[in-house]
Amino acid sequence: MSGLWFEDLTEGLVVEHATRRTVTETDNVLFTTMTMNPAPLHLDHAYAATTEFGRPLVNSMFTLALVVGLSVPELTLGTIVAQLGLDEVAFPAPVFHGDTVRVETEIVSARESRKRPDAGIVVFAHRARNQRDEVVCTCQRTGLMHRRPA
Repeated sequence: MSGLWFEDLTEGLVVEHATRRTVTETDNVLFTTMTMNPAPLHLDHAYAATTEFGRPLVNSMFTLALVVGLSVPELTLGTIVAQLGLDEVAFPAPVFHGDTVRVETEIVSARESRKRPDAGIVVFAHRARNQRDEVVCTCQRTGLMHRRPA
């Protein structure tokens, strides 16, 4: 288990996640088709060439899932009870095939659960950047976290 317990997740803590991920065309095509999103902006090179981007965009839902996933080993692996929600999701810049995404997370708030004495509620602010240091995704994620075992 490499995740942090509720007690370790103090407000203001910033974690630069060690794992980065280069996004491939295969990632985008598989995710887009598995989630039934036939938008030509993700799948059709000829169509995408006529847009302001000039090439296919990576599905933003893949980007969001990747951002959360890259944070899991250092924050919540084995220590989260459940993800409670996602808020304030934004995609300030597009992700393209070949971009490498890295993530940092700041703990926005942490409080004891009112209903579960063995858990606490933590709000994580994730920020993802590409290899050009452009912010490509931001979001806040709320998790119900286990307390450290006695």
